[in-house]
Amino acid sequence: MAVKDSQMKGRIMLGPAGSPEPSTIGGVASVSQMGLSALEVEFTHGVRMKKETAEDIGRAAKKFGIALSVHAPYFINLASEDPKKREASKQRILQSAELASIMGATPVVFHAAYYGKMPKEECYEIVRDAIIEIQETMRKNGWHTELAPETTGKCSQFGTVEELLKLRNETGCGLCIDFAHILARNGKIDYDEVLEKLKGIEHIHSHFSGIEYSAKGERYHKIMEASEIKKLIRAVVKAGADITIISESPITWQDSLKMKKIVESLRVRERD
Repeated sequence: MAVKDSQMKGRIMLGPAGSPEPSTIGGVASVSQMGLSALEVEFTHGVRMKKETAEDIGRAAKKFGIALSVHAPYFINLASEDPKKREASKQRILQSAELASIMGATPVVFHAAYYGKMPKEECYEIVRDAIIEIQETMRKNGWHTELAPETTGKCSQFGTVEELLKLRNETGCGLCIDFAHILARNGKIDYDEVLEKLKGIEHIHSHFSGIEYSAKGERYHKIMEASEIKKLIRAVVKAGADITIISESPITWQDSLKMKKIVESLRVRERD
């Protein structure tokens, strides 16, 4: 389900993180039947998919008109003090990128790093150089997808909006805006302000969910509140943003449908 009309300037594409069915291929068909338009393939606990399966998923997505993206494993820290862990992190991103390219999926989302004991600027430079190296390998292999480091939910993690925009400017990579993570990290969020910072980005890839957080940041995801969804969607409509919003709540597809209903109701009001 992608909303676009004269009042709502940009598309709003909605879908779940992970398949609502036992298989991803079945999930693609199911997402289409629900009237959604996107699905994020989850490699969060490891990249174990066969290339043949990725090809089948890509064919299904093309058949049903579903936009695919990929989430790389959680076990990534491009700025680890351990060189072996840095290299393993790069390999996990590359494995995800190869399968994403086969599927026709973009972007490849990942949590880039932890600051550890190093200054934030040093961490930034290490992450930037790693992304450039990964991009070069992708080019050599002819893999057509985009890297998208994600905004993170804890102050110990690399991934503020400003850091990601700087990365985008210096490397040409994409980014993933996780609105719930921004809320958890900062203790508040101004959706208008965030979207203003993203002005000029042709298409925004984003995540959204309810979230429980403490002074240290993110604790866990929870079901979305309708009131919070409305705040986000109103800001998106106001900005005229072209955006994909992937639901990461505990029951991802249900909250995607909840968001779909809210988008449709706001669409009607915009026309009246």
